[in-house]
Amino acid sequence: MANPALDSSVLVLNSSLVAVDMTTAKRAFCLLCKAVAEVVDVSDGQFEFHGFQSWREISEFKRSNGLEGEDSEWVATVSSEIEVPRVIRLLFYDRFPQRGVPLNRRNLFARDENKCQYCGDRFASSELSVDHVVPISMGGTTCWTNVVCACTECNKRKGGRTPRQAGMHMVRRPGQPKRNPQIKLKLRRKKYYTWKHFLDEAYWSVTLE
Repeated sequence: MANPALDSSVLVLNSSLVAVDMTTAKRAFCLLCKAVAEVVDVSDGQFEFHGFQSWREISEFKRSNGLEGEDSEWVATVSSEIEVPRVIRLLFYDRFPQRGVPLNRRNLFARDENKCQYCGDRFASSELSVDHVVPISMGGTTCWTNVVCACTECNKRKGGRTPRQAGMHMVRRPGQPKRNPQIKLKLRRKKYYTWKHFLDEAYWSVTLE
């Protein structure tokens, strides 16, 4: 049975400790095992760096002495359990992150927090569509300032018109996010609080593939 902890998000830093990406715990463990990355453990504002073997030993010590954190997640190996890291550093990667946030459904829904921007209700992603505020037929373009989440009913009601023409009001005007909106959602969860040490909103944005 698959362990959901392997799908947890891990922040990826370059060799200079600048955040450049997010990945899954499963991918992070692969990088650790290949010795191309190390765990960055944050405690009281201090950083400690651990290779895979060192991190496994620390995990075993925590487990055997009841020192697990409230939000810790664990993955079982053949002989023991290892804690899922929250942050890793790439040892041989010194590039800086690309600027700009890619416009795709995942990022758009995260920006709008899965809320229809006309009725204000929150829906599952499968129940939302992408609406062009100014329809393409009227010269509207597909850009951050002209696309929003809309539920099926509101999208149908609006049709090929502008909100004003349809007599509809928007929850908020769409804008381009300064960094990947999924980061904002992650930071609301306690288990990702250590990410804040590495996130400079004015400097970087994450590009997801």
